[in-house]
Amino acid sequence: MENIIVLDFGGQYSQLIARRVRDLRVYSELLPYDTPIEIIKSKKPSGIIFSGSPSSISAKEVDYAQTANNSGTEVVSAGINRSATKKEMLAAGKESLMAKKEVLAAEKKSPVVSSEIFKLGVPVLGICYGMHLITYLLDGKVTSSGSNEYGRTEISLNRESPLFEGLKEAEICWMSHRDSVSVLPENFKIIASTTSLPIAGLENSRDKIFGIQFHPEVVHTPSGMHILENFLFNICGCSPLWTMMSIIENQVSIIKDTVKNGNVICGLSGGVDSTVAALLVHKAVGKKLTCIFVDHGLLRLDEGRQVEKTFKKNFKINLIHIKAKERFLSELKGVTDPEKKRKIIGKEFIRVFEEEAKKIKDVDYLVQGTLYSDVIESGTRDAAKIKSHHNVGGLPADMKIKLIEPLRQLFKDEVRKMGIELGLAEDIVRRQPFPGPGLAIRIIGEVTEERLDILQAADRIVIEEIKSAGLYEKIWQSFAVLPAIKSVGVMGDERTYAYPIAIRAVTSEDAMTADWVKLPYEVLEKMSRRIINEVEGVNRVVYDISSKPPSTIEWE
Repeated sequence: MENIIVLDFGGQYSQLIARRVRDLRVYSELLPYDTPIEIIKSKKPSGIIFSGSPSSISAKEVDYAQTANNSGTEVVSAGINRSATKKEMLAAGKESLMAKKEVLAAEKKSPVVSSEIFKLGVPVLGICYGMHLITYLLDGKVTSSGSNEYGRTEISLNRESPLFEGLKEAEICWMSHRDSVSVLPENFKIIASTTSLPIAGLENSRDKIFGIQFHPEVVHTPSGMHILENFLFNICGCSPLWTMMSIIENQVSIIKDTVKNGNVICGLSGGVDSTVAALLVHKAVGKKLTCIFVDHGLLRLDEGRQVEKTFKKNFKINLIHIKAKERFLSELKGVTDPEKKRKIIGKEFIRVFEEEAKKIKDVDYLVQGTLYSDVIESGTRDAAKIKSHHNVGGLPADMKIKLIEPLRQLFKDEVRKMGIELGLAEDIVRRQPFPGPGLAIRIIGEVTEERLDILQAADRIVIEEIKSAGLYEKIWQSFAVLPAIKSVGVMGDERTYAYPIAIRAVTSEDAMTADWVKLPYEVLEKMSRRIINEVEGVNRVVYDISSKPPSTIEWE
């Protein structure tokens, strides 16, 4: 399979670059910048893209690298042991300027890759910081520009460059930088410039290495997708073959080869992810699949009964419904830390699946609806961990069963497209996401039966009013949160001391970024009035107006 690797240097648009490549029907994979070169090589990429970064590489730092001393420092760059010191690096024979640059990057916290990446023989595109890094590694110069350039900018392009084929001489682009290239590396030429930036794009046509100062992945660069098309198809030689049918056929083949003659169980939640995963595996192994719906008691009101009814009505797949509310609540008693909650829930899920697997002959595999966004947020080897998803970072180390995760490479909207392709009903495909740990991570503090009852009732009202207003399918997620605090109120001339309910509604494409929804005041007012009047134990309602980042969608 053709594969474009996007190396993430911490830029705010890193995931968006990977998504844009997929939108052009070429598979892309987002990897931490310091992924070992051998791993990158093993993936046989058709091309590599360097993302942007909040970090900076300037001429001052390059000069400093030339005089790096032997004092100890922790090294964080690619291919170098994290506990290594400058002295140890130099003693190991890494006397080159490249080694000193990597030492420098560790000190300055500027992420770099090994220059070996340019010897893989595949095209490279550097975006913003990525262009600075190419320049830096290949002995050009990057300086502080003196004048920052952010936002909408007109740029002049050299249309002889294959990167800009089919574009106009002048285009609009989105800039976001404070450093700039002042001296080109050897064998490079300028292919783009602005009135204030002489080098806004560079190219080494012989080695197929390109750099652009602006961001083609954002909608504010109208011709950005055209530029990415040129890189993928004209320069990397890719074909738009990564279609939903090809993904399904590929996964069905992999699942068949993996399972062989054994049986499989699938952790079903009733949500679109696990349902699509179940349909995909059923397509591959048929009656060898048994779905297990673990009702941990942390679902929305009456959801357990509804999931069983819907699944048995629509799908001819074996289903076991395990009611385990008391078991999960007992394990969560006294626990307030969100990471511990997720790990407890993840562990108990696996234990239930293992117990049920013993009752079915020859079960070696468990199917999960893990998504790519779950993997990224749970933290890769070096990337920052936002939170441990119960089905990724929350899994116990001593699992007795192997995992099959056929959706692990997909974002949410891609899973929905797969669901439609597999014949899943629209009402299930368009269902708003619901976290695997359920309401345990929407109760901020200890999970008790009283708080669970309050939140279930409040959450039902939120969803009812969102649907009544015709907004359900226009919103990515809408739900209620119960912080385990109390505040003073007045009801019927009497003092109350009760819980608040926070309402959260966001728009998103893939859950990696999100913005809060400007709900009509009348909808918010109706929600607030109903929750306070109908849900005992609540005397205050607030609305969360934070985006992701800096917040996350869920509160825990």
